[in-house]
Amino acid sequence: MQQFLIYNGSFFEADKPVLNVGNRSFRYGDALFETIRIANKKPLFLSEHLSRLLKGTEVLKMKLDKAFNLQFLEKNIQSLIEKNSINTDGRARLTLFRNDGGMYAPSENNTSYILEVYPLEEKNYILNAKGLTIDLFSDFKKPQNALSSIKSANSIVYVMAGVHKNEQKLDECIILNDKHHIIETISSNIFAVKNGVLYTPPVSDGCVDGVMRKKIIEIAHKNKIAVYEISIMQNVLLAADELFLTNTINGVKWVVAYKQKRYFNNTSKKFVDELNKLI
Repeated sequence: MQQFLIYNGSFFEADKPVLNVGNRSFRYGDALFETIRIANKKPLFLSEHLSRLLKGTEVLKMKLDKAFNLQFLEKNIQSLIEKNSINTDGRARLTLFRNDGGMYAPSENNTSYILEVYPLEEKNYILNAKGLTIDLFSDFKKPQNALSSIKSANSIVYVMAGVHKNEQKLDECIILNDKHHIIETISSNIFAVKNGVLYTPPVSDGCVDGVMRKKIIEIAHKNKIAVYEISIMQNVLLAADELFLTNTINGVKWVVAYKQKRYFNNTSKKFVDELNKLI
């Protein structure tokens, strides 16, 4: 079945080119993006995604059209869900980029957007049956600054970590900041569990300000589970009873192995159950 995307409010066939080589996202990574889970034909946690997007526009000094609000975004996603015949669950990707023009210094700060929606096979959040094997990626470090927490298209550190992951036949790689603190993985935030308590890196250490990360912390507080946002070194992971990774598409994925350490997944199971109650 032919799939469609929305480019500045109009439908285009998803397999046809819509951008030129002067696009600033292509040339400079001058773009933001949000990846949004769809469940039962509805986008999840949309206000949190929009809030992070707006924060990103402030950091990058992009100008967003005044009509681009929560209702506008939801309407666009719903229309594309119908157009692409998404019957239950799916994923949406919203890419916002500065308009063409200029070199490193842009000609203007106004923006355009592309919205994509694709189906997912699985319904609701499902915990991975096989635990992930992860390890460090230390070739390049992620700096700590205002750019670190936003979802920018300038993602070369993650790309290189992905190359390393493939070379080492890992399921995921851990990203470090310039102080050698563990901050996240290629596509997820990271949590360690010790004696029923959660530990996760603070956003100030350079991790992406994940929407699912926030939801897990909210669920933990609701269930009277202590959460400590602290700088994390390798010894925290090696001492943990469990490790799990979070993002909005997959929810929670449990880790079975980091170096020689092996982990359980009891806490991960509980959080998946709690997430599905939100759908």
